[in-house]
Amino acid sequence: MFWYSLRVISGKEKSAEEQILRAAGDNEITNEIEEVFVPYEKVVEMRNNKKRIKEKMFFPGYVLIKMNMNANTKYVVENSPGVLSFVGPKGKNPIPLREDEIKRIFGEVERKEGMEVVDTPFKKGDAIKVVAGPFIDFTGFVESLNEDKQKVKVTVSIFGRPTPIELDFFQVEIEK
Repeated sequence: MFWYSLRVISGKEKSAEEQILRAAGDNEITNEIEEVFVPYEKVVEMRNNKKRIKEKMFFPGYVLIKMNMNANTKYVVENSPGVLSFVGPKGKNPIPLREDEIKRIFGEVERKEGMEVVDTPFKKGDAIKVVAGPFIDFTGFVESLNEDKQKVKVTVSIFGRPTPIELDFFQVEIEK
């Protein structure tokens, strides 16, 4: 069995996964499909000072599938609802992904597994308001972002002097 990449309707990756597995069961080819994999990471979004966790796809519009490729399995998978086509040359059998590609994808997924990545709704120069911590209700401007540490360096005015402070992403929000 080899890994292949499938183009699916963007935003419907999970649904396409379910449809492929259902179609495999209906057509009695479940032994030909080992795994359908939708790589995603958990992203924390701060809205109105509330944490919301959502799933963000690594490759929007793509799903990975480990299967035996033959005319029947290819037909069943490609004709599952939500699936557009296999990635590869048109009219020919799809080309399996290389081992190094698979290792890189799974390595990236494993590395980010269990981590909560905070979505950064701001960029350098944005006007922000501090919503948590000792500097609450201070306003300032974003100087720099450190996405790995999920920190933002902000310049606020303390006693009339511009003062740089470092805060967590969840401690600030864009000034409205």
